[in-house]
Amino acid sequence: MKTIFSKILLNILLVISAGLFADAQTTSFKNLNGEIQTIQKQLVPDKRVAILDISLSDPLQPVLIVKGETNLPEGKIAIIKLLKTNGFQFVDSIKVLPDASLGDKTWGLVTLSASSMRSKPDHAAEMLSQALMGTPLKVLDHKGGWYRVQTPDYYIGWMEGSAFKRLTSAELNGWKKSNRYIYKRIMGNVFASPSRKSEIVSDLVMGDLLEVESVTKGFLKVRFPDGRSGFVKKSDCLSWQKWTSQKPDVQAVISVAKQLMGVPYLWGGTSCKAVDCSGMTKTAYFSQGIILARDASQQARYGEHPDFNDIPNLAPGDLLFFGRSAQRITHVGLYLGNDKYINAAAGLVRINNINPKSPDFSASDRKDLVAAGRIMNSLNTEGIVLVKNHPWY
Repeated sequence: MKTIFSKILLNILLVISAGLFADAQTTSFKNLNGEIQTIQKQLVPDKRVAILDISLSDPLQPVLIVKGETNLPEGKIAIIKLLKTNGFQFVDSIKVLPDASLGDKTWGLVTLSASSMRSKPDHAAEMLSQALMGTPLKVLDHKGGWYRVQTPDYYIGWMEGSAFKRLTSAELNGWKKSNRYIYKRIMGNVFASPSRKSEIVSDLVMGDLLEVESVTKGFLKVRFPDGRSGFVKKSDCLSWQKWTSQKPDVQAVISVAKQLMGVPYLWGGTSCKAVDCSGMTKTAYFSQGIILARDASQQARYGEHPDFNDIPNLAPGDLLFFGRSAQRITHVGLYLGNDKYINAAAGLVRINNINPKSPDFSASDRKDLVAAGRIMNSLNTEGIVLVKNHPWY
């Protein structure tokens, strides 16, 4: 009887011990997950501009499998160090982007007047943004005929491979040294011969960058990144040197914004064909060689922040931010002066008024003005970069 009782007691103790060990492992695993999430939040406070997606396998397995992806090598280093410091046995399955399968062609140049970026590698997925012709891209990954790319404002999304030309670092450096021009009209075309009556090779929008081979009869002979060529009126373009050496002018920014009056609203649009609210402000400032952050909530973080509650403090060219609070910004417009601002809202680019008594006051769910930003005094600071100083150009 004593022997049977001892065996039963031993089995109970083993079960309890196993349970305590499992509880300890689970607690340790939860703590580890918490620390990994802390690293992710520290290194990637905005998932729109960086990737650090890490997960762990079943904590009850003898060896953890750490998997995921990142375009931040320092993120992987921090997580591996955390695991080693805490004595975990693990298999490292973290993929560092750009993916090795891309080879040495981890750069790209947009070949269409405006190429769409989507949230997933699918035409049915949400359109996040657009990139203009001649925009340099960092290529991170691919799936089928789609590529995950990053634009010079560091925004990340998926783009069809037919919309851009993949390049090596050496090829991109060659393009940087080439004779480039920017298209300065709102819209236009590249023609098959030096005549506006000839066949159209491609459409163009303001901000497209073109590589120029020669000049003939008042036309520039241009070469596209994908090998196509054609002719564009020289007077419709500005050389890279002139564009990047001119002093940015607020009135020129406002002039471009006004030229967009009536242009359709399009979620994710950042070209003169169609724009969303931050796409309009971004387009207007890019005409003066200034790269702004992509979304309204991002643009609100940077530059000076004049007191928006006292209207005389505002200056033409200031960005006006609307939302439920300064932490929940959903809309941006460009201040024109005299209480007026231009914005892409309610279907098209229009002028509204911040004075509730004005007939142009816009009644909408994002009505509250919650912040303002001033750009020109903060050039070449975070989120407000001159094209000529951006390393990708």
